[in-house]
Amino acid sequence: MSESTIVRFAMEIGYEGYPQMQKAIRELIKNKLTAAQRLEVASDRMDEKNILRSVLAADNRNIKETLNVINNDDFNNVVDTILEAKTIYILGVRSSSALAGFMGFYFNLIFDNARLIHTTSTSEIFEQIINATKGDVVIGISFPRYSKRTAKAMQYAKDNGAKVVAITDSYHSPAAKYSDFALLAKSDMTSFVDSLTAPLSVITALVVALGMRRKEIVHHTLQRLEKVWDEYDVYERTEDKATYLKTKWEPEDE
Repeated sequence: MSESTIVRFAMEIGYEGYPQMQKAIRELIKNKLTAAQRLEVASDRMDEKNILRSVLAADNRNIKETLNVINNDDFNNVVDTILEAKTIYILGVRSSSALAGFMGFYFNLIFDNARLIHTTSTSEIFEQIINATKGDVVIGISFPRYSKRTAKAMQYAKDNGAKVVAITDSYHSPAAKYSDFALLAKSDMTSFVDSLTAPLSVITALVVALGMRRKEIVHHTLQRLEKVWDEYDVYERTEDKATYLKTKWEPEDE
């Protein structure tokens, strides 16, 4: 088959050209690979003597690609939607549970209506989002290999009138299919490990944007927490800080 025929075929099925079709095929194959197959592919692609540089370089590429694909208007709309929500549900399973936990930790500092969905089975997910309805927001985090549990929960939430936000890698992902807004972040496989650096950056940006919009509330919460942390000795303190605090609160000699 000639090169011109391949190019025409790619354009006829909706791609701008052969490179775009080739990239889409690679993505499709990548998303179908098992963990064992990922490990085999990585063994052929990576220089085992320079793994540190290879992994960091790949994460750097993912962040750069994310900057090119993420929609800033969607990002701002997601911020507005979350701020207006009656209840915020955060969902991510398997490797994405780490991202959901990170988001949940900071959302609990910003909001008093955020719920991190703890997931060990599909039935437990539905039990925790059973009341999600109009006025609520469900944030589903899903990256290859996509979890069916996450997609089913997002479908349920959308069917019940809740706004659904997907944080995923493609508009073609199962999570994006059931979303009102999709924030895209590039995720690539690094050996059998999911590279989630770019998704974490997007979530960090979301937390910062929401924190800035609720600055006074967050500031008040953090001030109260600092007192609790000091009183109950939650964090390690440097000797200088401890000495400063001790001196500050000691009564002055009359």
